[in-house]
Amino acid sequence: MKVGVVYATPQRQMNLSVSLDDGATVRQAIDRSGLLTRCPEIDLAAVKIGVWGKMVDIDSVVEDGARIEVYRPITADPRTVKRRNQPAQEG
Repeated sequence: MKVGVVYATPQRQMNLSVSLDDGATVRQAIDRSGLLTRCPEIDLAAVKIGVWGKMVDIDSVVEDGARIEVYRPITADPRTVKRRNQPAQEG
């Protein structure tokens, strides 16, 4: 089966294709993709992982065609970013 492993930083985006045996886990897909070699800053114990936008456990079994997403830690509260970028209202 084939799956994709994706990861993005502000500087680069990676979409890696991986061939796996049936019954492979998310962890095995990430390991096989070489993502951790390319991005050694990723700590699998600390990051969140999703498949097609839904959070999953790293030991979950993946299905053919899955898109495994490795998420970066949030550095800013998304609820306040929009407010900081808007001009102040007078009044």
